[in-house]
Amino acid sequence: MSVNLSPIGGAGWQFFDNNGIPLSGGLLYTYAAGTSTPLATYTTYTGTIANSNPIVLDSAGRPPNEIWILGGLSYKFVLQNSIGNSIWTADNINGAQGGENTVTATQGQTAFSVGFSYYVGANNLKVYVNGSKQVVSTNYTETTNSTITFLTGLNVGDIVEFLQ
Repeated sequence: MSVNLSPIGGAGWQFFDNNGIPLSGGLLYTYAAGTSTPLATYTTYTGTIANSNPIVLDSAGRPPNEIWILGGLSYKFVLQNSIGNSIWTADNINGAQGGENTVTATQGQTAFSVGFSYYVGANNLKVYVNGSKQVVSTNYTETTNSTITFLTGLNVGDIVEFLQ
């Protein structure tokens, strides 16, 4: 089974409380999607060393290791503060391989189907127009978990690439 970098907590993430303060000692639990059954995550792409469950965040609100998840499985992530109060839950996070899709724009087109699902706001979608990287909120918005909308219309024949 493949092991993929998690779209939540993956590498370099920092978690915050509801006031924007780093979540020192926060707890990140991982479960099988839709359940309370613990599901392991891993510290590297090899999938041989499991993270603790919960993953205890450091004083800066960061996981001590990268978070890798099993491909083909869906996870539920539950973030709590150090005393167990829930901050948020994200369910049905897919461990499938990242997606890739290329689309040719029509004149003035702004809305595009990405061609695969991704986690909105996780900063794991890369968008290029004619080879130039686009920036979320500057060039486009993430409309849903499978569509984006450019802030200005594209030109006919522009090549739009989506990578996860």
